[in-house]
Amino acid sequence: MSSGFLPTDYELPKSLGNYTSLQDGENTVRVLSSAIIGYLYWNNDKKPIRSKEYPKELINPRIDKDGKSKVKHFWAFVVFNEHTKTLQVMEITQKTIMEGVKALVDNTKWGDPKNYDISITRSGEGLDTTYSVVPNPKEEISEEIATLYQESDIKLEALYKGEDPFGNATATTTAYDEIKAEDIPFN
Repeated sequence: MSSGFLPTDYELPKSLGNYTSLQDGENTVRVLSSAIIGYLYWNNDKKPIRSKEYPKELINPRIDKDGKSKVKHFWAFVVFNEHTKTLQVMEITQKTIMEGVKALVDNTKWGDPKNYDISITRSGEGLDTTYSVVPNPKEEISEEIATLYQESDIKLEALYKGEDPFGNATATTTAYDEIKAEDIPFN
């Protein structure tokens, strides 16, 4: 029953971050940049540490309940998120997503994912989360999205330095700062 104060179907808006967070169901993105790749682990200050090469030494690593620290391979690239209608950095560590995208890149009929939208479907929870990757028909990127990206100054390489790729060179915020470290399972 509505009191008339707010519309009956009103929902609080979700915050739009600079980083893609895959929601349950279909998530459609348009890849706009080439990927940077590297390795990622969390420190005890709940900050991700990234490097181009596998780290020889982990500095202050977060230890999981089994007494181990986890280093993951990652890809990061700029996307246009169809749901939020914004440019974002998409960082992936999930092997099934990487395998799906790499299969498309290696396929001569699909190739470079900057030429089509990709739909990533997420289902399940925690360690039972699954992902599937499906390409959408090839089409030119819209002029609006192309202009938005060309006018942006996103520097993915800043992630290796723990800086903000959206231009604040003195920032120490990183892709996962918007997500609690405890929410990222060791898998």
